[in-house]
Amino acid sequence: MSRLPNRRDDEVRRLLDTPHPVVPVDLAVRAMTRGRRIVRRRRVVRLVVTALVLAALAAAIVLAVLYWPDDDPATTTPNGNWWSALG
Repeated sequence: MSRLPNRRDDEVRRLLDTPHPVVPVDLAVRAMTRGRRIVRRRRVVRLVVTALVLAALAAAIVLAVLYWPDDDPATTTPNGNWWSALG
């Protein structure tokens, strides 16, 4: 079974037959520096988000403790049930 010539295959062969571009000498060093900078930035963002979530959780706990209803007998209904005042 013979294959018919494919135009894309010819284009790829032509591209690969041309001389390859010159790679800069410091490309690996620049890539490594950029990678470290990206990792450092992600780590800082993760730390800031974690700190903000923990601060929000602490604030929610403090607000819940401050505004939690008292079990004062003076503020409860006569029967002691919250639904008895409804009906």
